[in-house]
Amino acid sequence: MIQFRNVQAGYPDKKIFLDLNAAFPDHGAVALMGPSGYGKTTLLRLIAGLLKPAAGEIAGLGNQKISFLFQEDRLLPWLTALKNVEIVSDEKKAKYWLSQMEIEEMEKYPREMSGGMQRRVALARAMAFEGDILLLDEPFKGLDEELRRRIAERIRHRAGLIILSIHDRVEAELMGAEIWNLEEMVQPPRE
Repeated sequence: MIQFRNVQAGYPDKKIFLDLNAAFPDHGAVALMGPSGYGKTTLLRLIAGLLKPAAGEIAGLGNQKISFLFQEDRLLPWLTALKNVEIVSDEKKAKYWLSQMEIEEMEKYPREMSGGMQRRVALARAMAFEGDILLLDEPFKGLDEELRRRIAERIRHRAGLIILSIHDRVEAELMGAEIWNLEEMVQPPRE
């Protein structure tokens, strides 16, 4: 179980968490919701170890492997869709997850794909990495309603814990996620 104990965190020009206490389950899905600036992405970065708390403690991560889908797709422009996913896995898993994300033209480069296609390649890469914890920052942006439903169905049945940052309650429902409203959990952000 991941536990935040009296965590303070933020950036040089802005405090985000002043005294955050939270405990994530070992399995299932948690959807982080709240207005911009309330720390959804910051919370994911803290779990991933990309941001260290200024005070307090984050416990329970141990040796767990973390897959992270960032808000930005972060695809390597000089690699094809297939090669972008293979960098974290092997060809067989890369092809499997690209097909699960409904990417048929795996030899295309990011510049040749729509924004929604690029998002699905990034999702395939996060899934192919096979983390114990899957962190998804706005995973369905650029996807239409029907495609979101199909993709969510394929993601939500993986083992382990999924923590996603979203703006739409429908996306939480598609993932079968428990909703955590950060606006209710944290003090208002300070400038």
